[in-house]
Amino acid sequence: MAKVAIVSVYITSGNRTIAAAWPTAAPDGRHARIDMTLSYDAQVAQLCRALAEVDGHATLFAHSFGAVVAIGALAKDRANVVRLVLVEPALYDIVRGEESIERHIAAVTSAGELAVVGDLYGFWKIIRPVMFGGQATTDKWKSEEGKAAEFASRCLPWGHHIDADVVSEIPTLVVTGDWNQEYEVIATRLAEKGAVHVHLRGNGHRPQDHPGFADEVNQ
Repeated sequence: MAKVAIVSVYITSGNRTIAAAWPTAAPDGRHARIDMTLSYDAQVAQLCRALAEVDGHATLFAHSFGAVVAIGALAKDRANVVRLVLVEPALYDIVRGEESIERHIAAVTSAGELAVVGDLYGFWKIIRPVMFGGQATTDKWKSEEGKAAEFASRCLPWGHHIDADVVSEIPTLVVTGDWNQEYEVIATRLAEKGAVHVHLRGNGHRPQDHPGFADEVNQ
């Protein structure tokens, strides 16, 4: 019997290329582009369609909010996914009640309320240090306003009834950078469900940029 090929499928957001989002992506990797300004259900549908187009088994790679979409899609239809790689997964729903998680949600909620009433700079003053590091300043505002507007338009990563048990049904690798307590709490909960959790330190929220990332994935 012929061996079934395993295709790597990489979730990216917006117009980002695979190479920008996933520097060690397989040359024949497939691109699952997700529009994060759409509703959560619409994003899940986008990913389900992308996975349905894969001929063979798939390893699905997801980073940050992409992990929320990935779990939502796999809960609906596991399809041909035989392995899951989650990098700094923003699965806040599975750890509600944890102090660091609730603190983050409260900050982002407050910021969102400012964006809704048109105070985008007020939104950015809260979001920039929380999500990107460093303070928002008026001298940088002109160059960062577009990024702030795009981020304010994104779907939030909580409130989607995510079920962590999905990772107990699919071999899952979780990679975090050990720099942020929120992602460590989430990774610990996933490990309790059967995922393998590894640290790649030094690249903050993007451990996929670490020179050892490919080796961890290919073990």
